[in-house]
Amino acid sequence: MASTSPFDQSPVLSYLCLSNTYVPSPKIDPIGFLLKHLRQLPPHLLSQFASITTPKQRTTIPTIRNRRLKHASSSPSELSFASAVQTWPTLWHSQNLRLPERRKDEEKWAQTEFMAGSTKHLGKLGPLLGGYEEEREAERLRILRAERPAHEGSIPEDDTESDEEESDVNGREEETMEEAKASFERLVKERFIYGLLDVST
Repeated sequence: MASTSPFDQSPVLSYLCLSNTYVPSPKIDPIGFLLKHLRQLPPHLLSQFASITTPKQRTTIPTIRNRRLKHASSSPSELSFASAVQTWPTLWHSQNLRLPERRKDEEKWAQTEFMAGSTKHLGKLGPLLGGYEEEREAERLRILRAERPAHEGSIPEDDTESDEEESDVNGREEETMEEAKASFERLVKERFIYGLLDVST
């Protein structure tokens, strides 16, 4: 639980052998103070500045920003797609793009959870739900392609699409999903570096 006590600059000033009238003041101008003394302070004193500054404010300090960049570049698990999409779902702007595992999830749910897994009386419910999921995705892709600007050379979908065309759509769907995942990871990392995520750094 976060402390509600006010920031006490005395331990910081005392550690650096500075007077209470030192300028920039760690309490009044914490960012200015950190710009000058960040490297001189131990972690237990630095952590106190989190109560009077925001991650976004602290990112103006090159040392902190570079530290975040180095951490993000190390591919930490918390910034990976699988973890980040759970932690910051509102950043997943491509949420209308269904994950490739969605069909499998539908089938697994029908086989293991629906009616306590008693699907023997319901026939092939799992594959049926999975098929519905694929149909919904295919319809969504047809709508997106039909809404593309004319200068992109797109042609509205016909209801009678050939198997070859359907296969081509599925290929582009997979590529689009991979691009969406990569874009999401870049967005999360950028927001982390610039102090725009709800994390302590």
